[in-house]
Amino acid sequence: MSADDALLAIEGLHVFYGGIHALRDVSLTVRRGEVVTLIGANGAGKSTTLRAICGLLSPARGTITFEGDVITGQAAHTLVPRGISMSPEGRGVFANLTVLENLEMGAYLVRDTARIREDLERGFSLFPRLRERAKQNAGTLSGGEQQMLAIARALMSRPKLLLLDEPSLGLAPIVCQTIFSTIDAIKTSGTTVLLVEQNANAALKHSDRAYVIETGAVILEGPASDIAAHPRVKAAYLGE
Repeated sequence: MSADDALLAIEGLHVFYGGIHALRDVSLTVRRGEVVTLIGANGAGKSTTLRAICGLLSPARGTITFEGDVITGQAAHTLVPRGISMSPEGRGVFANLTVLENLEMGAYLVRDTARIREDLERGFSLFPRLRERAKQNAGTLSGGEQQMLAIARALMSRPKLLLLDEPSLGLAPIVCQTIFSTIDAIKTSGTTVLLVEQNANAALKHSDRAYVIETGAVILEGPASDIAAHPRVKAAYLGE
């Protein structure tokens, strides 16, 4: 697929942390309306890729294109109104604010109160537990509830591209099932998802395509079913 057909296209991306070469010539594409997952070991460069896309890191070389426009190195706050939103690793909720206030923070650029109410309702529909805890401080929520809140908050800006960084990390299996079912629902609603996930088995089952990153470089790419069937992926990531 050419970069011209993609909602997001990354070409030849290099990122350094001081003297550490964190991303090495990474190229990937995300089509509109699909779920794409990045799998790899800790420190492989998955989260670094997301941070470069959303403007939290400035690449040394390479190009990031979104909807046909080059956004490489643009500041994070300029990318949210363009349609890119991230639910970060570690959730990053505002512990001293209520669930409702956290969600409203996700809509800080929105001036239409009717739209905010509509998007709040969408978040509560995706995660009914958040409705029950709307007036509770986010710091008192369980880890799973905080993850639900982080995703719902990211959706408040109505992103065209939702970046999810390790959404199932540290969660009980039943909560993981809820998170991945919600990712399916988000895709069905028309939002494109780029997912970073260590739970490769679940991620591949809920994705259209996948990239495998090792030591900062893409080593495999293709349909998620093909990646799941690859002997190297089975041995390294699926416990087979």
